[in-house]
Amino acid sequence: MRAPPSRPWADVPAAAVRSVIGVLTDIDDTLTTAGAITPDALAALAQLKAAGLHVIAITGRPMGWSEPFARAWPIDAIVAENGAVALFRDGDGDLVIDYAQDAPTRARHATRLRAAAARVLREVPGSMLARDSAGRVTDIAIDHGEFARLSAPQIDAVVGVMRAEGMNATVSSIHINGWFGAHTKLSGAHWIVRRLLGRALDATQWVYVGDSTNDQLMFAHCPLSVGVANLLDFADALTVWPAYLTKHARGAGFAEVAHTLARR
Repeated sequence: MRAPPSRPWADVPAAAVRSVIGVLTDIDDTLTTAGAITPDALAALAQLKAAGLHVIAITGRPMGWSEPFARAWPIDAIVAENGAVALFRDGDGDLVIDYAQDAPTRARHATRLRAAAARVLREVPGSMLARDSAGRVTDIAIDHGEFARLSAPQIDAVVGVMRAEGMNATVSSIHINGWFGAHTKLSGAHWIVRRLLGRALDATQWVYVGDSTNDQLMFAHCPLSVGVANLLDFADALTVWPAYLTKHARGAGFAEVAHTLARR
C-alpha cells in the first residue's frame, strides 16, 4: 500500500476548526461499525448538536432505510440515495421527504432501473440485490460487502453493466449503486444546505467525513475533508484523498472528529 498523502486529523489547524459551522458525513463504515451505529458515534452526533454545529448525513442508503434514523438521530437531515432524496424534520418535528427528481421522472426511471437490475443479475454470476432494495426509490444497489462478497473483477463487471445501461455507478464499502440522473453526494449537499439553511454551501465551513471510494467527489470539494482510518482499506483504488485521516476507524474515527470540533 502506498503512503497516503493525508495528514493526521490531530494536526488540523485550530483556526480552520473555528470556522466550521457543520459536518457532512457518510453513514456506512463512517458512523457505523458492523452495520450499526456505535454508542461513541451516537454520542458524537449529540456532542456536535450541543456545540451548535449542523450535522447532515449523505449516504447511498435508500429512503426507506434512512427514515427511522432521520427521525431518531440528533442530526439536521439525511440525504439518501446519493443525493436523490432528502429527509428532515420541519418546525413541528414532522418528517419531510423531498426528492431531487420530480414524480414523472422517477416513474420513467423506475422501468429502466428494473431492467438494469435484471441485466446485472443475469450477466454477473454471484451478484445479488442489496437487502435494503425494497426501500429504494431512485437507484439500484448490488451487495458486495454487507451480506454478500464479490471479488474485484465481479465488482468491475457490475459497474460495467450499469454504465453500459447509461447509469452513474459508484462503489461504497458495502454496495455498488447505480442510478439515472445528474445527482451526486455533492449536488445533494448543495441542495440540502440551501433547502434547510437558505444559503449556498461554502465548503470551507463544513467538514466532510467518509470512508470509501464513493466519497472522493466530496473529498475533492471540501478543504476540511476527513477519512476515517478504514479508508486505508481502499488505498490502492483511491485517486483523491481527504485532507486528513483519523487515528481510529469507523464510528470511533467519527467520534475523534466530533471531539475536536465540539471543543473549538
